[in-house]
Amino acid sequence: MGALKIGEDVKGDSVSLKLAGPIDEDANFPNIDLSSFKEITFDFLSVTAINSCGIREWIRWIGNIKPDSKVTYVNCPKVIIDQVNMVDGFLPVNAKIASFFVPYFCESCDNLDTKIYSDPSGIASGAVKVPPQVPCSKCKQPAEIDVIETKYFKFLKK
Repeated sequence: MGALKIGEDVKGDSVSLKLAGPIDEDANFPNIDLSSFKEITFDFLSVTAINSCGIREWIRWIGNIKPDSKVTYVNCPKVIIDQVNMVDGFLPVNAKIASFFVPYFCESCDNLDTKIYSDPSGIASGAVKVPPQVPCSKCKQPAEIDVIETKYFKFLKK
């Protein structure tokens, strides 16, 4: 599967961190002091998996973020949304989710698809409208949401 890679882009008191690979027991989080930044963006687009050891290390790593820092999670795949919904502290209290993916399944052609939703104000207010069906990217037939909506979208109500 490969090791977790984290790209850093520091601009003054802001940092953007792009994560790629699994967040697991082998994940090496950078020695970057997150408490020194006023704005922190975590981009999860290329995160492939996460396990309990990775969750523990993640929470430990982000634990020194200052409460007044602006923290944003972007491009959150299902594996990240699942953790946000289940694990207290995975999403810091002062953080927001700016974009996330929703899995869709097409029964006509067995295609599993994802669609990104990004409306920070709508997400923050819980007003994001996620359609229960979208056209399949492969066969254009209706594809249905492939999650239990009340559980998956729980983070929108936090």
